[in-house]
Amino acid sequence: MQFSVKVGTVFEASHVKLHIWLQAVALLSSSKKGISSNQLSRTLGVTLKTAWFMSHRVREAMRDGKLAPLGGAGKIVERDETYHGKVAVPRDVTTSGRPYTKSGKTGPSNKRAIVSLVERGGKVRSFHVEHADQSTVTKIVNENLNAETRVHTDESRLYSRLKKQVVEHHSVNHHRGEYVRGDVHTNNVEGCFSVFKRGMRGTYQHCAEKHLHRYLAEFDFRHNNRVALGVNDTKRADGILTGITGKRLTYRTARN
Repeated sequence: MQFSVKVGTVFEASHVKLHIWLQAVALLSSSKKGISSNQLSRTLGVTLKTAWFMSHRVREAMRDGKLAPLGGAGKIVERDETYHGKVAVPRDVTTSGRPYTKSGKTGPSNKRAIVSLVERGGKVRSFHVEHADQSTVTKIVNENLNAETRVHTDESRLYSRLKKQVVEHHSVNHHRGEYVRGDVHTNNVEGCFSVFKRGMRGTYQHCAEKHLHRYLAEFDFRHNNRVALGVNDTKRADGILTGITGKRLTYRTARN
């Protein structure tokens, strides 16, 4: 019976009993900053290898396949980029073609680029991109934002084309010490980055670049199904179970 229930879901071909899977879903859905594979292994009584693979399968279920545009008339979407962890293949030059001159402790030098959109009072959508350059940013906006949206960013030149893509574009100049001007700020998207980085450093500690998109999906899912939107732990777990169908992740695929 358990076998037929698992077919066509992220649980398919797993020898882990269904009630153990449901416990894993509950644990991952209720932890604000995630739960490590070591902790999951101890709690569920499974091997570390099994716990690691279960975590990635649950993250796959968290991934939202619904890509309806964010924002709309009268709505504000904040947009920003951040960098986390070293890239798998280091580069010698920046996206503009200039050689790196700093070690990159506080900047993007050979770090993994992440771009996020946060709708005020709504959802977040994050992307791991190879290069956080203007063409990439433009493409993400075209594919994920309603043209009637008001967009708030920092002063980065990456966003210079936004005025042609959305109804309004406002920015704050962090370099000049400006962080809020009226309702113009990027505090919400920066808050999302903060939660993500605290979870990655404090809970997961290490993440291979090839898996970064799944971790982003995990933290996006929690933000999009938070208490402020009326979603408790039970509803959050139900949301994961709704997303298990039609997805398949094998151990070989996860490892490669």
